[in-house]
Amino acid sequence: MAFFTGEHECKLDAKGRLTLPSRLKSVLPAASMKNIIIRKGFEPNLILYPLNEFQNIYSRINSLNEFSSEQRKLKRNLFSSISQVELDSNGRFLLPKSMVLHCNLDKEVILVGMGNIIELWDIKKYRKFLIDDSDEFSKLAQKYLDE
Repeated sequence: MAFFTGEHECKLDAKGRLTLPSRLKSVLPAASMKNIIIRKGFEPNLILYPLNEFQNIYSRINSLNEFSSEQRKLKRNLFSSISQVELDSNGRFLLPKSMVLHCNLDKEVILVGMGNIIELWDIKKYRKFLIDDSDEFSKLAQKYLDE
């Protein structure tokens, strides 16, 4: 199982390609050394999945009931927001144009290790989604992590 952590500042090249930092690439499972899955996030970000992690998501999405209009709508929106991309030997991949537009990505981006997935953000937008108040951070940690 992959375990991604930390913040990694990167640059998109003029063609919309990004090189996965070696610290993240080294943690990828063998099955994901050539391909990863990218999904548009619910916030203005992208979610990068190793193939094995995405299999869990895929199974859950695919099991939605096609006879329910609500579930069909969810399934359609989720699957249409997903792309599989190839990694070259340097760990570089091309971001689909629709995904760049979804996040309004500029040249400066940040990859954030989130355990089993990686988030990709425009660096300026990312800062707006962090918790600045240490008391708020502490309360959330207590609420969701305290046993």
